[in-house]
Amino acid sequence: MNKCVLITGATSGIGLATAREFAMHGYDLILTARREDRLAELKKELSSSFPVDITTLCFDIRNQAECASAISSIHRPIDILINNAGLARGLDFIHEGNLEHWEQMIDTNIKGLLYITRLVSPGMVERKSGHIINLCSTAGKEIYPKGNVYCATKFAVEALTRAIRADLYMHGIRVSQVAPGHVESTEFARVRFDWDEQKASIYEDFNPLTSKDVAEAIYFIASRPPHVNVQDILMMGTQQAGSTMVDRSGRKYDSTKE
Repeated sequence: MNKCVLITGATSGIGLATAREFAMHGYDLILTARREDRLAELKKELSSSFPVDITTLCFDIRNQAECASAISSIHRPIDILINNAGLARGLDFIHEGNLEHWEQMIDTNIKGLLYITRLVSPGMVERKSGHIINLCSTAGKEIYPKGNVYCATKFAVEALTRAIRADLYMHGIRVSQVAPGHVESTEFARVRFDWDEQKASIYEDFNPLTSKDVAEAIYFIASRPPHVNVQDILMMGTQQAGSTMVDRSGRKYDSTKE
């Protein structure tokens, strides 16, 4: 039987690229997201291309009851959990912040990750095997102006990754994270700016990472030998050296990309 990986937020961006990456390498998939039509399209795409089993679960990761119901419907071991679902909303000074944005980021980026981890990890403990991979960010390493609550949620992911590792290593469970900087081919910027395409056009003058770059790093972590735990991968495009250090002198690497 193929190994099974559960990916949250699987229908766009890094989650979508990760689903394709693992399907290509022969993993069965449990894909979760809020948009049922996109889940159906993705299942059709991957099923027609790869000989793997694909299950889709449509629910809101912010709702604990929905999470519990969805995970209880799974009747096979989950070998790898990829806590990918996350988002940024708004870019405001703390005294001008939108409370609805704050709640959505906290509920998705922290509580959603906790809900799914709490539901999946007991089975891993029982089997004495498994791997949890969290999607962090450079925003979990250093803050930037107007990033306040988003940065706080990603600092929480960084802390949780370390804490989960400390809690589970005695059970033979690996725990890791990937912390990417700017990533294009995602909905991140459009969601942050309420689908204002002009505000979201932030990659026109430099080459950031692509979602496929991050997916390949996630697969690298997951495919190490059982005795190897890659704790953290911090990655940025060559033109980015930090949250506020970006060389915006042009898209220098377009011709070198596949």
